[in-house]
Amino acid sequence: MSKTEYTGISKRLSYVLRHRPDSIGVQLDDAGWVEIEQLLDGLALHGMAISLELLTEVVDTNPKQRFEFSSDRSLLRARQGHSVSVDLGYEPVVSPERLFHGTPISSLDSILKTGLQKRRRHHDHMSTDRQLMLEVDRSRGTQLLNHIKSGQMQTDGYDFYVTGNNVWLTDHVPPEYLSQATADQ
Repeated sequence: MSKTEYTGISKRLSYVLRHRPDSIGVQLDDAGWVEIEQLLDGLALHGMAISLELLTEVVDTNPKQRFEFSSDRSLLRARQGHSVSVDLGYEPVVSPERLFHGTPISSLDSILKTGLQKRRRHHDHMSTDRQLMLEVDRSRGTQLLNHIKSGQMQTDGYDFYVTGNNVWLTDHVPPEYLSQATADQ
């Protein structure tokens, strides 16, 4: 499979499993899961016929591990990033002292005023990996690295969650818990 094909499948899965399951006629359950057979049938009916083996390869080798199979591998879901209503069942955990979030520099004024906003998604996404956060949205322009005082936020009553692919989530990061640096700092 070419890199272009792989990327196309991964992007389509993200779109369907995070935002528009109805675009291929499938429905997510309350926890965001969809039956594999239903997913494959829906993709095929809407122009992307792939085999179970190819789906498994894309899910298992995705560098960012955006998707997860159920323990019996009969269901699939996105780990985070949903704009549709799901309850992923993540419980609050103790956060590290500092987390990172990458943002286009063009968003700096807004971030300084309102902090990080989850917008249409369920949570703000952060990481302990500063380089990963700089690469996530590089297509949106020069990146700014937000240093998040997550330990202090938690002390002040904010909840944090962590996904199976080590993405940290919270509902909102107010500006007083942020400091910024450019990619090379």
